Amino acid sequence: MLTPKEYLRQAYRLDQRINANIEEVKNLREMSESVSGLRYREDPIQTTHSIDAPFIRVLEKAWEIEERIADELSILYDLKEQIKDAIATVKNIDERLVLQYRYMDGMTWEAIGETLHADRTTVWRWHRRALQHFKMPKCPIELE
Repeated sequence: MLTPKEYLRQAYRLDQRINANIEEVKNLREMSESVSGLRYREDPIQTTHSIDAPFIRVLEKAWEIEERIADELSILYDLKEQIKDAIATVKNIDERLVLQYRYMDGMTWEAIGETLHADRTTVWRWHRRALQHFKMPKCPIELE
C-alpha cells in the first residue's frame, strides 16, 4: 500500500524513466548510423553468421524501447489524470497548489515559494497538511 507521497512521486519517476529511454533510443539511432570498422582475423573461424547487418540489431533494440516508451506514456497519462483528480479533492487552495506544483509540474520548493509568495517553511507546512488531507484514489495506479 502506497503512502500519498509515494503515490504522488510515481508520475515524476515514470517521466524520468521515459526520458532516459528516449535518450537511449537517440543513442541507439546514432550508433546505427555510424560505420563500424572491419575486423580482420588471421585465422578464420567457422561459425554461422547472421545475414543481417549489425545496425539492424541496433535498430531492433531501438524499436523495442520505443514500444516500451509508448506503453509507459499511456500509463503516465492515466496516472497524471488520476493524480490531478485526487489533488482536486484537497479543499485548501494553497495545499492544492503545492501538490500541483510539486508533483504535477516538478517544481522545486524554492520555485513553489516564489510562485506562491511564501517562504520555504510555509510551503513545507502547506505540503505536510496537504498530504494529511489528500485522499488516495479507490484504485490507485501503482508502478513497479
